[in-house]
Amino acid sequence: QVQLVESGGGLVQPGGSLRLSCASAGSNFSIYTMYWYRQAPGKQREWVAGITGTGSTNYEDSVKGRFTISRDNAKQTIYLQMNSLKPEDTAIYYCHHPDGTWGQGTQVTVSS
Repeated sequence: QVQLVESGGGLVQPGGSLRLSCASAGSNFSIYTMYWYRQAPGKQREWVAGITGTGSTNYEDSVKGRFTISRDNAKQTIYLQMNSLKPEDTAIYYCHHPDGTWGQGTQVTVSS
């Protein structure tokens, strides 16, 4: 299994921005579709966004137009740029590899 380490979470006011990173240690990173998920308090983990090895992206409806997923295959890292953040975006954000690996998560709190 690969190892995934997320970073970049924090406390931000509504309307603010954050950029999450997920660094991967493993082979053949560039061929895998990678994903961001999130889990809000008391709720199930939900899919947020995905990006293929060639850079095609898709998003959960509530984040379309506000979040952007990207990747740097040379650095074996994916990113999630989150703009116009809302209190309902508050959650622990996880990256996910299709071999089943999850990162440890990074907390995002949107509050005034």
